[in-house]
Amino acid sequence: MTEYGRGPGSEPWHPEDPLYGEQGWGGQQSAHGQSQYGDQQQPYPHDPYAQQQPQQHDPYVQQQQQQQQQPHDPYAQQHYQQQPDYGVPQDPYAQQPQQPQQPQQPQQPQQPQYDNGGWDTGQQTTAMPYDAQPADPYGGGQGGYGETHDYYGTPEAYPPPQPPGRREAAPQQAPAESPDWDPEVQPEETHPFFTGADDRDDDGDEHDDDPRESRRGSRGGNERRGKGKKKSRSGFACLVVSVVLVGGLGGVSYFGYTYWKDKFGSAPDYAGSGSGSVEVEIPKGAFGYDIGNILKKQGVVKSVDAFVSAQNENPKGKAIQAGVYLLHEKMSAAEAVKMMVDPKSQNLLVIPEGSRDVAIYGMVDKKLGLKKGTTKEIATSKRSELGLPGWAVNGKDVKDPLEGFLYPAAYPVTKETKPETLLKKMVSRANEEYDKLDLEGTAKKYKLDGPWQVLTVASLVQAEGLTHDDFRKMAEVAYNRLKPDNVATNRKLQFDSAFNYLKNQSKIKIGSNEILTNPDPYNTYYHPGLPPGPISNPGDEALRATLNPTSDGWMYFISLDGKKTQFTKTAAEHEKLNDKFKEQHGLQ
Repeated sequence: MTEYGRGPGSEPWHPEDPLYGEQGWGGQQSAHGQSQYGDQQQPYPHDPYAQQQPQQHDPYVQQQQQQQQQPHDPYAQQHYQQQPDYGVPQDPYAQQPQQPQQPQQPQQPQQPQYDNGGWDTGQQTTAMPYDAQPADPYGGGQGGYGETHDYYGTPEAYPPPQPPGRREAAPQQAPAESPDWDPEVQPEETHPFFTGADDRDDDGDEHDDDPRESRRGSRGGNERRGKGKKKSRSGFACLVVSVVLVGGLGGVSYFGYTYWKDKFGSAPDYAGSGSGSVEVEIPKGAFGYDIGNILKKQGVVKSVDAFVSAQNENPKGKAIQAGVYLLHEKMSAAEAVKMMVDPKSQNLLVIPEGSRDVAIYGMVDKKLGLKKGTTKEIATSKRSELGLPGWAVNGKDVKDPLEGFLYPAAYPVTKETKPETLLKKMVSRANEEYDKLDLEGTAKKYKLDGPWQVLTVASLVQAEGLTHDDFRKMAEVAYNRLKPDNVATNRKLQFDSAFNYLKNQSKIKIGSNEILTNPDPYNTYYHPGLPPGPISNPGDEALRATLNPTSDGWMYFISLDGKKTQFTKTAAEHEKLNDKFKEQHGLQ
């Protein structure tokens, strides 16, 4: 029986009560009117059964009252005082001081117990004597035999149970071993969505006024009459859930396939080599995706991913450099990569190493389809706007201040390119490369007048040498002849390349009378030291050789066939080679 219909007396619950024989809340709560936490029983108002129960003596209440009166630490006292052992194991940290034995209260007549699946009747079943004080591990309580305030049994914290006549029907939880429960029968779904339990008017309203009748109807015939309708609702709900799940799975599959196709499927691409002509400029520092975007915007390839894939598959794909390329419209990515790795498809102006400015001006005019002399005129009129460094010299003896600053490289050219634009790119590239070199330190090391003269030495080395070894040995020859103690040539360089520069020629055979009598500042046979400025535009190899010459003592060099250069350290060795050269070329 539940504790709701249980009074303190010995009479059982009235059999006519509709809840007679039920187990209540699993038989886990205390008896009617008794606090769940060891307080003294207090009758609830309006409870006619509470008057039948005399107050019982609660040893826990007495223990709590005595502990409340002691001001000192209860844990310290519990630890050092022993409590009589009544056969029940005691917690050493929860022992209480011995109290004087209280007069034994008359015991209540035992109520009949009912074997209802372990339902607790509220009677003490422990073997501990009634007047013994059990150890309270919490050590707190309120004393006295009178009534104590129950902080856990207030109506606000836990609503008091109502008499059977005033209780409303409420769903009861089946006890652990209810006689009505059949383990072979599966419990029905009780959620309102599936059962439609919220619709209470389906089977009639005749039981709404009497909670007991409503309870009996829910447990009896009404429940059976409603089973058919619940099953139809449950089936309809399952159908709705199935439709939603199928639709959701279909949507997920569609979007998953689309995502897979976008990420892992083949990228859109054109077929064939395309048609027409498209001029595409690839800037410096552009990588695969950058190049692909440029080509897609100009209609060369269909997608960036297709180009990147073709570039990765081509063994030379990573060799695509900055420049202007002549390609076709709507060509496959593979064909675009194939054309871009072919130098013939690039629209570039290539400046060879050692080229003079006058030759570069003519190349620009020809590449841009301009009148001869146009670029030279612009170079002279807009020289201050081209970005020359501060250490560049523009003296009266310098033939062209741009000499040495039109850096040899490949420059992209389009139909809209202007001469000044190309010249600016060349000067900018020269400044960039020269900043990587220690021109100032080299000038101090070899007692030269700043980077300008180092650049002049590099231009002479570039014009005279053929190989990297030639460049380093020629740089040493130049530094050795510029030394103040040089008595072999009296600080005269005697480079034929400088004389050819002032003559704007490239000759090997130069008469001795002509070269020894020309007073031009660029004639190193006539004037000691370096010429006023560079005589060509040196490349990177000649520049680095000038910064790192040999130290073997070379003073002379000569090329007998124009292909191989021979170096000597003494004047006698050089004179023998010079006579041999004159004999081969018929010179006096």
